Parts: sequence; structure tokens; C-alpha cells
Amino acid sequence: MAAKIFVHGSGHKSTSWNKTISYMTDNEDIVCPNLSSILEGKEASYENLYSSFVKYCNEIDGQIHLCGLSLGGILALNFALDFPQKVKTLVLIGTPYKVPKVAFSFQNIIFRFLPKSIFETMAFDKKDTFALGNTMKSLDFSDKVKNIKCPTLILCGKKDSANIKSAHFLSQNIKGAELKIIEGTGHVVNEENPKILANILTEYYSMNASNCYRL
Repeated sequence: MAAKIFVHGSGHKSTSWNKTISYMTDNEDIVCPNLSSILEGKEASYENLYSSFVKYCNEIDGQIHLCGLSLGGILALNFALDFPQKVKTLVLIGTPYKVPKVAFSFQNIIFRFLPKSIFETMAFDKKDTFALGNTMKSLDFSDKVKNIKCPTLILCGKKDSANIKSAHFLSQNIKGAELKIIEGTGHVVNEENPKILANILTEYYSMNASNCYRL
């Protein structure tokens, strides 16, 4: 049975998946890496984080199901493009296909005025959050997403105004991708609506249990 890897966003830790997983009927093969931990002390840059993520995924035998939210979705998308035959299915939640530079810069301005204690609940501390963000400004998968070969599910909260256009773009440009907009929900779907998300994922993985890489 292929492992399911659930990847959190930059604003949360791996525990953000706990409620969603608790509602899933088949949850024994799910793993949730902490992104700060897999860096293993290396400098917080996207290049280092992605290479650490690649190492983590490739150490798991056989194909994998990738499910990522926000930053986790970017990592999952990047991996699926680079290692297509390793990924059995791909689920992208609130995931931008390119980093919105203006919104990102505005977010960084806000972060500068936040106390360090706020970052204790986030994936990275204040210093690493800025360091990582500064190395992500040029990320753009616009011309590459059409190369995704595995079954793909695109999810987005209806209130997630920053990513809903990206969700439609991804669903329109990834062959055979399915799009679901979750009502009454914002960006952090796994915490805001964990039961609905669990039901969607359980059904999706059940339907794609025997599906494989598309030529």
C-alpha cells in the first residue's frame, strides 16, 4: 500500500493534520513530516527545504500519495514534476502555482511587526520565515503544470481569495484534474473544516487505489 504524505504550510506544523486524519477511515499509512525538522539544521532556503523534502520522499519505498497545503502544496507540486513516476496521486490545497510577489511582500511587512512568540505556532521561527520567503519570490510553475501525469485533486476554501484563482488555473492546466471548492472555508482547510476534508480525501484515495501513472 502506497504511503500518504501530508505536508503542512508555513503557518502551521505537522500537528495541523491531526483532526483531519482522525476523521479518515483509513489513516494507518499517513505520515506528516515537520518541514523545519527535515531541514536538519540547514539554512532555511527553498532550495534546501526542497532538497530535504526530495530526500524524505525518496527514502519511502514504492509510490507515494502526496497531499500538500500552501507551502506544502508547492513542495508536492515541485516533486510531482521532478519525480513523476514516484507520485501515485497529488492533492493540492490552497496552493499557488506561482508566488504572488505583491501579496508576499505585503505579508512580509506585516510579519516584521509581529513578536517572535507568534511564530512559535508556525513551521519556522521569525528569522527562518523571512529567509525562506526571500528565496521563494521567483517560484513560478505556470508553464510546467501541464506536465503533471498523476491523478490530481485541487482543493480550495471558497473564502481563500488569495488562492482561488490559482485553484482554477491548476484544474484547467493539469490534464484530468478534479476541482472542489469547499464552502464556508478559508485557507487552512485542514483546521477550519477537517471533517469535510477527511471525507473528500477518504473518497478520493478509495477511488484511486488502483490508479497509476499516466503515459
